Amino acid sequence: MKKTVLILLAIFVFILVIIGSFISFDKKTDNPSIVFSTKIGDIIVELYPEKAPITVNNFLRYIDENRLGDATFYRTVRDDNQPNSEVKIAVIQGGLYEDNHPMMLAPIIHENTDQTGIKHLDGVISMARYSPGTATSEFFICLGDQPSLDFGGKRNGDGAGFAAFGKVIKGMDIVHLIHQSAAEAQYLNPRIKILSIKRI
Repeated sequence: MKKTVLILLAIFVFILVIIGSFISFDKKTDNPSIVFSTKIGDIIVELYPEKAPITVNNFLRYIDENRLGDATFYRTVRDDNQPNSEVKIAVIQGGLYEDNHPMMLAPIIHENTDQTGIKHLDGVISMARYSPGTATSEFFICLGDQPSLDFGGKRNGDGAGFAAFGKVIKGMDIVHLIHQSAAEAQYLNPRIKILSIKRI
């Protein structure tokens, strides 16, 4: 009798394991990932198209149409180079650098964090901009949590925040290296060339 119960229990546990594996498989995301390759290492970023479709589709278009061949990491914002800012942040910024670069696409609609639910946490990638609706090819990556960049945050006077659209899943050590690289004021000198940006 005990042997039968043990066998039935073993079968039951086996079935639960099989069901659990299917549930885990179903939970796997279909979020696209991209890799920024630089001479100091790679940064892998997962994008969130369901939450920020306009921003993600725009960024993937830049990649798919090979528009980021001239892209660099060119800016680092840290405690020692923002003396006149009441609200401090920590980010690195990259993109085509020039406001009127020939590979730049038209600006996109602003998807703020209140709409998307993607907050500016450690490793989150977001779009640089002037006023809301002016984001094009320039992006930044957060070092540490940066709530002042969310909707209603105080870093930008308009309070609309910035459009976050993904997160670094590997390579934050490279992000930190870039953040601490030599700079004049907030501009890296030399800039760090992005050798390629590709889908994985």
